[in-house]
Amino acid sequence: MTSMLEYNGYSGSAAYSDADEVFHGRLEFIRDLVTYEGTDAGSLKQAFHAAVDDYLALCAEEGRKPDVPLNALAE
Repeated sequence: MTSMLEYNGYSGSAAYSDADEVFHGRLEFIRDLVTYEGTDAGSLKQAFHAAVDDYLALCAEEGRKPDVPLNALAE
């Protein structure tokens, strides 16, 4: 399993907590803090996609531009 997820121009980390027995991650390369978790790899991927979609929807609702991932600026 790769340690990074990609969706809609955003990257997210993927890690496993043995103590909590959950997969978790956060959107990387942006200033805003956006996290997600799942009980298995499939649910983590779904949660990551939902987190990106929710982040973009929240920014639109608040009338502000979402952070552009810093790694996208380097390309």
